[in-house]
Amino acid sequence: MEKITDSFILQNSYPIPCVGFGTWQTPNGDTAIQAVKTAIDAGYRHIDTAAVYGNEISIGQGIKASGIDREALFITSKLWNTERGYTKTLAAFEKTLTDLQLDYLDLYLIHWPASESKYFDWEQINLDTWRAMTELYKAGRIKAIGVSNFMPHHLKALLETEIAPMVNQIEFHPGHMQAETVAYCQSKNILVEAWSPLGTGRVLKNEMLQKIAAKYNKSTAQLCIRWCLQNNVLPLPKSITPARIIENSQVFDFVITDEDMELINRMPPFGASGKHPDQVDF
Repeated sequence: MEKITDSFILQNSYPIPCVGFGTWQTPNGDTAIQAVKTAIDAGYRHIDTAAVYGNEISIGQGIKASGIDREALFITSKLWNTERGYTKTLAAFEKTLTDLQLDYLDLYLIHWPASESKYFDWEQINLDTWRAMTELYKAGRIKAIGVSNFMPHHLKALLETEIAPMVNQIEFHPGHMQAETVAYCQSKNILVEAWSPLGTGRVLKNEMLQKIAAKYNKSTAQLCIRWCLQNNVLPLPKSITPARIIENSQVFDFVITDEDMELINRMPPFGASGKHPDQVDF
């Protein structure tokens, strides 16, 4: 990857820009509108949001205000947990499109798996949800479909359906690599995306990461984003600060050495959110 518009290629041959702009915890209203405009002005062409973020209306306004052709952008949203199931998924998708003022989505994800800890029929719930998403995909209303926060045991049933998941968006950053899930996905040609690639800021104060970043005259955030890319994981950094939005896009003028990659990859666990897909109560 040599520039922010370079792409990973999904299993259906659809290109996805290699760094996305995350909008989790970005307040609806002018903050979200301006953040999206700033990101697009800085060169981002991949915007990631979700219904539960409560900011889809403003994300859509920011996209329109950017003046960039819709076809030049890659827009992702996610189905929230209360809307799982075949009929609810179809309705939730329509609301998301309306709120974003779009005719189609580039990528739609199941935000969290239904799990055994909450549902005896968890696997069927996921399959019913996936059936609706598959229909929307086949109708051309979504260019790619996938999941978020799925572990291998959640994915297995979906992999036996007509259309396999193309993306799995998981928490991924130094100190929390979810190696088993990443390896499983990559073996199945499922692209892994990293939410919280900066550990919601938790990893940025780590002294070892700060020292490594200084070697390259880069910020710790830039190091973490580049590290994701070199692990073949697509990062989704989030910020509402214009200078940081721009800085987070400037990760294509250096390469982390194999030695430093190994040091980061071997870091002990730290900085994770603690949100386990089989244990969350939402």
